[in-house]
Amino acid sequence: MLDRLGGTGRVVGVGIGVLVVAYLAVSGQTQALVIGVITGLGYSLIALGLVLIYKSSGVFNFAQGEFGTVPLFVLYLARLWGMPYLPAAVLALAVAAGMGWAVERAVIRPLFDASRVTLLVATAGIALLSIGVTFWLNDAQAHTVDPAVTGSPSFTVFGIVVSWQRFLIVAVVAAVGLTLTWFFNRTTLGLAVLAASQEATATNLVGISVKRLSSLVWVLAALLGALAGILAGPFEPFGPGAITSKFLIPGFTAAVIGGMSSLPGAVLGGVIVGVGQSVGASGDLLPSSVPGGGAVVTFALLAFILLIRPQGLLGKS
Repeated sequence: MLDRLGGTGRVVGVGIGVLVVAYLAVSGQTQALVIGVITGLGYSLIALGLVLIYKSSGVFNFAQGEFGTVPLFVLYLARLWGMPYLPAAVLALAVAAGMGWAVERAVIRPLFDASRVTLLVATAGIALLSIGVTFWLNDAQAHTVDPAVTGSPSFTVFGIVVSWQRFLIVAVVAAVGLTLTWFFNRTTLGLAVLAASQEATATNLVGISVKRLSSLVWVLAALLGALAGILAGPFEPFGPGAITSKFLIPGFTAAVIGGMSSLPGAVLGGVIVGVGQSVGASGDLLPSSVPGGGAVVTFALLAFILLIRPQGLLGKS
């Protein structure tokens, strides 16, 4: 009976999302829809990293945004030194992977048997340390980095001009989604990660090291954060803590809306948050006198969805 009710809740939740998108398209708010979806897909990269770590260890990772900020600074410095964009991006991703591995080995693994609250505070400390180091190395000045795809050509969606950098976000999220689906469903290592997240003791008993799998998960989460930073960084100047301040709260909201145990839910939640913010900020839904319209609409969506599905749209009870 509970499974049947849970399935009905998922259908209702996803149906609500489809109706909202249809309403925006019919009512002419295509700009809010297009920009919101693309922005939300950027949020979903942070949300995917949060869900990966939460599924594997039950930890809310407050350092996920810094996995995006640090590689963004690396990309900026590499470009400043004259490195071509592709090698600079690869270097930034490599630094992110190393950062994820180092955080897991130096902080998370020694606290592996500590309470989840202790680990949560530890990740918050990592974020604060990262922000402090970037302040020290780069000061508080805003920097800009060029997009991966430069030049004037762009294309239109529903009459809205979309840059190639925004299209790249869509393509990367689609590729990441397909890759993660294949990894967790078709590879022995991916199945081992899922097994460890569900039955850690049994996984250890069959000879699979849960702690080593934890390192892999943190590296993957760091790479997802780095992709969010590299792809979203060119749209506006950034400084220390940029991705944490702009993406972490929307990413957490997206993960909760989609379900903290669901990777597809993280993408769906990201789109919902992005569209909600875009509609709220457009002034068409709320009076222009209401400050922070995007945050108001996002909070209302979060409260409504959790009211009908406390575990999130695609989460399990």
